[in-house]
Amino acid sequence: MGDARQRIEQQLTMLFRRAQRVHIMGAHEDIDLDRSAYAILCRIDDEGPQRLGALATVFGLDPSTITRQVQALERAGLAARSTDARDRRVSLLALTEPGLAAVHATRQHRRNQLNLLLADWPEEEVNDFAALLERLNDSLDRLIPEGQPTTGVPGAEPVEGGELPR
Repeated sequence: MGDARQRIEQQLTMLFRRAQRVHIMGAHEDIDLDRSAYAILCRIDDEGPQRLGALATVFGLDPSTITRQVQALERAGLAARSTDARDRRVSLLALTEPGLAAVHATRQHRRNQLNLLLADWPEEEVNDFAALLERLNDSLDRLIPEGQPTTGVPGAEPVEGGELPR
């Protein structure tokens, strides 16, 4: 039992070290979204316009950190704030047309790269791997509840001090 857990820990360590290469693999042409931009844009694409407070909670970030990241998305023309029709005191962040195009193009490129990576895997193993990853993420959510502070970058692994170097 201990041997399998040791192998899992070692493999996760290797995976986390390679995470930056995987992110770089997702960059293409004129689109190079950093990890925080990609995570925020994907969340909005998946869930629709978001309050900044909700984004901060989901990613476990301080509101000032998410505000800085959102401002960068706005400056890049990838997202825009609007007033929430249900509560005019609240702003919602939505994708702009260029933001939507960027997240869709990046997702498609990353999925194409993943298809290449898994090309020699039997489909049953791909399905098993997907199910196990979902289960691992569910376990992580139980261990580290959504909204609990982790790092300064959505989608990044925790680091000492809680912030990633810029």
